[in-house]
Amino acid sequence: MIGVFDSGIGGLTVVRALLDRLPGHDITYLGDTARTPYGSKSATTIVKYSLKNTEFLLRQGARFIVIACNTASSYAFQAVRDQFNVPVFEVIGPGAHLAVARSRRQSIGVIGTRATIASGVYEAKIKQEAPEARVFAVPCPLLVPLVEEGWINKPETAMIVRKYLHPLKTRQIDTLILGCTHYPVLRHVIQRKIGARVALVDSAEAIAEQLAAFLGEPPAFVAQKDTGRRLTLFVTDVAEQFQKTAQLILRQPVIIHQADL
Repeated sequence: MIGVFDSGIGGLTVVRALLDRLPGHDITYLGDTARTPYGSKSATTIVKYSLKNTEFLLRQGARFIVIACNTASSYAFQAVRDQFNVPVFEVIGPGAHLAVARSRRQSIGVIGTRATIASGVYEAKIKQEAPEARVFAVPCPLLVPLVEEGWINKPETAMIVRKYLHPLKTRQIDTLILGCTHYPVLRHVIQRKIGARVALVDSAEAIAEQLAAFLGEPPAFVAQKDTGRRLTLFVTDVAEQFQKTAQLILRQPVIIHQADL
């Protein structure tokens, strides 16, 4: 069973990608909705929360852990790996790799929470693969609460997205990393505001491929294998909006369980 956690609802974009790419595997998801967003927390707090989240998923029977949160991946990935004797995957490395591969001019933008952008982790990962790359990073702290509130198609959201993306448009980037797993929920708004010529990189797609490679799943697996999976969703604070947005992301009815950490 694959255990996935995020600070809130955004990690369900990773779950969606895993369901599409690995349809025969059980998945248990934990959204730490009581303590979201992580992007405004200290590094010490982010690590503490991430370790608790991992412990919970292991108690549910997880054999692999996916940190479906860019902020937690930035600050807690190594701590989780050191603390627990299970394979652990994070979303930043695969996303950076995919961005380098897709960028035509190695002019790459990154949007994320304040904590993720402050960590400089995306720039470091990109520079490891492409030292000549130019990386422009912008924090977008209001986007997570907007997604959590379900303000997907509100004009106010479009206005905020446009304001955040303006510095990146002036840099003439050709690739934009959605450096928070909440952001793909706003993909249509982001694409419209940044322009059709800019390639968007969703780390959910990249991490699903990395995990499939680790598990030895062939590319044709999706078409060949019956979908006998079980999906279980936990949150630390049950809210009606979570269920509505979860069903929008996952494209199926869902049952939400209260997690006791």
